Amino acid sequence: MRPPDMTTFERHIIWRLLKGFIVFVGALIVFFIVLHWVEYSDDFLDQGATIREVFTVFYPNYIPEIVRLTSPLALFLSCIYLTGTLAQELQLTALQTSGVSLYRLVRPYAVVGLLVTVVMFGFNGWVVPKTNEVVVRYENKYLPGNQTVENSEIHRQNGPQSILSVGYYDPEQKQAHDVSLQRMDGSSQLASRIDAERMEWIDSLDTWHLEDVTRRRFLDGAQQSKQTFSSLDTTLKVYPQDLARSKNDVSAMTIPAAADYLRSLRRSGVSNLNRSLVAYYNKFAYPFANLILILIGVPIASVRRRGGQAVRFAIGLLTAFLYLSVQKLAEPFGYSGALGPAMTAWLPHLTFALVALLVLWRTRT
Repeated sequence: MRPPDMTTFERHIIWRLLKGFIVFVGALIVFFIVLHWVEYSDDFLDQGATIREVFTVFYPNYIPEIVRLTSPLALFLSCIYLTGTLAQELQLTALQTSGVSLYRLVRPYAVVGLLVTVVMFGFNGWVVPKTNEVVVRYENKYLPGNQTVENSEIHRQNGPQSILSVGYYDPEQKQAHDVSLQRMDGSSQLASRIDAERMEWIDSLDTWHLEDVTRRRFLDGAQQSKQTFSSLDTTLKVYPQDLARSKNDVSAMTIPAAADYLRSLRRSGVSNLNRSLVAYYNKFAYPFANLILILIGVPIASVRRRGGQAVRFAIGLLTAFLYLSVQKLAEPFGYSGALGPAMTAWLPHLTFALVALLVLWRTRT
């Protein structure tokens, strides 16, 4: 038998795989939006949102987050469908009979997986954080019951060289407790620190009122002076709405902004950054799920099975569910410090990368 033109075949695979990926992403977007609207339509309308505003502002900005979450699943399903179709039509058998190994067949899939991984890295790191700002603003306004507001251990960047830390914040009273404002000098050394038992927002003046205040000044890390005040008014670049955010700081930042933010927190001596660090490393790790799942999908779908595509999709969904479960199960260990933040973010992907290599090795060529 004459060997097939693999270049043409590979282009055919790449085109059909990308087309299927777009179709599945579109289907998942529609599914998520419909599900979200069914669940929250009453809340939107009861809080005064118009249907036009929801579907022309909120959901268009929600779509990038849906794409971020579902792109590995969409690419995986596209891979399962395409490879399963080729297997059922005996095209893969014909190629293997002519001497083409499974590893050669995987090459166009790997190219697409790597391409989507790179694109999603940029998309997740720079585009999604921007659109999420609109999503969170609308959720805060129209879906108050859907918020996950941080009330304790809050850290906000007040400026390029300044960090505000709050032990506990009461959004109803607009009061912060156990407040610390650190300022750095040009060499990133602690220059001054203001500690206060309580800080309250004054609407009429647009200022913060601090009580039981201690101000310290430092030179080369050594304390030079200490002053105490019963009260002190100050203006900050942090406002009440910033202290009552309903999203994780780092998850909602671009990669460069998140890196700068974490460096500032470390310089100011802020502890317990595990959750923020896990979110930061996830920005780098999560896009690789696109490549890893597609490497798992090819050998799974290349074997003809009784039940056809239904069985392949069931196996594929189970694999994707296990992948997501391992990620979610690992996160609490990272938050508590039992695992390092980088290991927490990368462990699920490294585990399933080994699974992909094992499945490829065990599949008959």
